[in-house]
Amino acid sequence: VQLVESGGGLVQPGGSLRLSCVVSESIFNFNVVGWYRRAPGKLRELVATLTNNGYTNYDGSVKDRFTISGDNAKNTVDLQMNGLKPEDTAVYYCNAYSRGTYYWGQGTQVTVSS
Repeated sequence: VQLVESGGGLVQPGGSLRLSCVVSESIFNFNVVGWYRRAPGKLRELVATLTNNGYTNYDGSVKDRFTISGDNAKNTVDLQMNGLKPEDTAVYYCNAYSRGTYYWGQGTQVTVSS
């Protein structure tokens, strides 16, 4: 299984970015897909997840600003990020979980700075 992220970059506070993750097989094959992030000097943390029956879950710090979505026709998992804050600066990782195994992408850098 391969996961490839794209869409990171530098954005000003209050701006938006859309991250995309292409998965090498149907996202319906996984129990959960999602996005995690690791900020400098911090542990990796959950950002948002999407189950294969359509339930979503968000960390409290991004709820109402970020939206996770999946497109099974394209095998993609996207993260729309609005109202970005400097504290959202991190490397963002795509994740897929199935039958006790976690799969990870290589990560994409998001930097929020003026």
